[in-house]
Amino acid sequence: MSSGTDRLPPVRWLARPGGAGRVVVAVALASGLLLAGIGTFDFVQSEFGGTTLVVLTYPSLFGGNCGGTPAFSSVFGAFAAAHGVRVVVECPAGTLYSSLVNQSGAPVADVVVGLDEITAPEAEAAHLLVPYAPPGLAEIPTSLVDAISPNHAVVPYEYGYLALDVNASFERANPGLQEPTFPAIASNASWARNLLVEDPEEDITGEEFLVWQIEYYEQVLHRNWTTFWTEMPSGAPPLSDSWGDAFSEFQAGVDQMVVSYSTDPAYAAANGQAGAFNSTVSWQNGTAYGWETVYGVGIVNGTRHLALAEEFENWMLSGTVQDEIPTNEWEYPANSTVPLPPVFSYAIDPASIVPLNAGTTPATVGRELPGWLETWASITAGHG
Repeated sequence: MSSGTDRLPPVRWLARPGGAGRVVVAVALASGLLLAGIGTFDFVQSEFGGTTLVVLTYPSLFGGNCGGTPAFSSVFGAFAAAHGVRVVVECPAGTLYSSLVNQSGAPVADVVVGLDEITAPEAEAAHLLVPYAPPGLAEIPTSLVDAISPNHAVVPYEYGYLALDVNASFERANPGLQEPTFPAIASNASWARNLLVEDPEEDITGEEFLVWQIEYYEQVLHRNWTTFWTEMPSGAPPLSDSWGDAFSEFQAGVDQMVVSYSTDPAYAAANGQAGAFNSTVSWQNGTAYGWETVYGVGIVNGTRHLALAEEFENWMLSGTVQDEIPTNEWEYPANSTVPLPPVFSYAIDPASIVPLNAGTTPATVGRELPGWLETWASITAGHG
């Protein structure tokens, strides 16, 4: 495992999307001059049509800090130029869902980018979104659509899988971790105490892991999901407040395993650290089962620019945008026609994983999640 001095830069910021920041992209048809400022990018060369599209998203979209990368400029700048409009991108404090709720009476945003298979059902149930099936859905697998919003309130632009990243030396010493089961982790004190899990009450990754674990127990094992937590030795698994904190600890060698994402080995290889760790999912009888993470774009209910918002949603599914996803988001493009870079051969083939999402619905997860979190909190409070 790498030391703290040579550890990888963060793969992505996957706390629940939303953070302070604002980017303004105003593009006319002429080529633009980039004016750099703190959180502000302004492309202005001539008059635009006076229409402004406001997009809510998370700060790390396309590898930046609410902007600042060529991919970010390509995605938003090219759309604005093509339509002769101004695009304002905001990365709000708090979650994207809470931001939509806060402005639901008088929405400012037109589009939201970054709702996932956990938060999209919340927004849909609260009637915060306008369903729309863009033409680009023809290139998107139906399974991805069903995993986030069968009614098209949110359409997927990228996806991946949760995974357990395992330190290579720890895996060699524990060959059972190549195809682990969750009961085996819970019953093995060394494994349990070396698996760093994000707190599901604080972090979206931890929340998704809880859903993964629950669906694995209920769909695959046909057992009560709470036994995973009650069978853990005292003090295990160690919890972290965020994915960023957890992954940093993992890289520093504090923990031998961490709940993260299946494309992490590809990112490591791209940064000269191939083989530092491997990723795996949950297995049973030779079959790999995992939780598919899906990120989508939706149109805000109350938008003043519905037709333009629909154009933008379709733009997010186009090859121009989808080509930017693998090495900027380190996820898989939802558009099935987009090729992957060779470095993705280091990641688990997503086609080899049975998605547990297929056994439930986004609406069911959204409805059951509050109770699951309450039960989990009660168990872990008395288990510590």
